[in-house]
Amino acid sequence: MNHLKSILTVLVFLVTFERSTAIWCYRCTSATPGCGEDFNWRGIGYLGDPCPEDDDICVKVIERKGVVQTITRECLSALKGFRTDLPADKYEGCRPAAKDEQLAHYVNNSIKELDVKRDHFPQTSFCFCFLDHRCNGTVGLSGVSTWKVALAVMAVGAVVRRLTM
Repeated sequence: MNHLKSILTVLVFLVTFERSTAIWCYRCTSATPGCGEDFNWRGIGYLGDPCPEDDDICVKVIERKGVVQTITRECLSALKGFRTDLPADKYEGCRPAAKDEQLAHYVNNSIKELDVKRDHFPQTSFCFCFLDHRCNGTVGLSGVSTWKVALAVMAVGAVVRRLTM
């Protein structure tokens, strides 16, 4: 009976704190060693950060101009505040940036370095992922809560075995 109580306690704990477990994403730019096209988490020196929102998505932004490429890995909630070119479809996969026709519409600026129209990078794509922690680093996805499902199956099996005895 003690074994059954401990299993139920663990299940209640997992169900209670499921909502507070945000996805972990790598948060760096290609200026950081190891965060470029050839990603190496040892080069950036840490295993990522939890995203600020519970239902967040990891994003990898690839901006190209000729041969120059800038990669940014971040949580979607951190990009929403200042990126107006986010695609409407944020499901798993890569998409080109949306064009914001109203951006800097009433601006007459002769300093091109300010990039108020955000057209310095003609090719921008967003890669979204949310099926696994730290998925914006490398290719290959697996289930985010496989261990939770396995634990629940074992707990239900133990409860059924106890009840049939």
